[in-house]
Amino acid sequence: MNDATALPFERPRRFHFDWLLPLLTRPRATFAKIAAAPRPSWLTPLLVLTLTGLLPVLVAGPIKAAAAQSGQVELPLDFEFWTPEQQAQFFQAQQTTSGPVFIYVFPALITVTRVWFGWLVMGGLLHLLLTMLGGRDSTGGALNIVAWASLPFAVRDLVRAGYMLVEKQLITNAGLTGFAPAGDGWAYAALAEVLARVDLYTLWYIVLLYLGVRASGGLSAGKALAGILIALLVMLILGLLPAVIASAFGGLNIVRPFFF
Repeated sequence: MNDATALPFERPRRFHFDWLLPLLTRPRATFAKIAAAPRPSWLTPLLVLTLTGLLPVLVAGPIKAAAAQSGQVELPLDFEFWTPEQQAQFFQAQQTTSGPVFIYVFPALITVTRVWFGWLVMGGLLHLLLTMLGGRDSTGGALNIVAWASLPFAVRDLVRAGYMLVEKQLITNAGLTGFAPAGDGWAYAALAEVLARVDLYTLWYIVLLYLGVRASGGLSAGKALAGILIALLVMLILGLLPAVIASAFGGLNIVRPFFF
């Protein structure tokens, strides 16, 4: 009589750093592993996104401090259309925001909040929409997809930090902002904000979202794409609100101390 040999128990891993590069180079096969994993794996990409998001803040800090000391200030694109009172408020705000708290601490807090809160909102919204379209994936599955699909933004952070290190200057025109028409009003502000969010990394993110949703199964290609696009549209509208509100009240004498 042969005794059965007990297989050793393998505890599920908490971190999957070995999936980072394959997710970017072989996303379809990697998303299949993510979907089959016995426990959520979103912690790994979120840690990477947090660290890479803080890197441009650290690199930009000395550049901002040097510019403040020399009196050089990066002016907004539509600065020439501001009233003299608004321009004076802008320069006053620049003087009050040249300390380490405004150069390092606040931008770092904003970056961490954007990574984690944005992931939660997008993951929950995507899960809701996919469920309404007939999907059967769990909330944890949607959160996994959004977290791992966001890795192109980590690449973008590295590229931006490298650019600022080499050129010793800040990035003022993110995305397609340079194509935004000059003008006043909420429509121009909204258009500039939309163009600032459009780049190759955003398109890469959308492709990875689609591959992740398809790997989770349960939805056709059309429904998966529809759910993703609706979720992105809602997130875009939510992201535009601060710019639109600031533009709507631009005629008032309001000091805006945060120019990150």
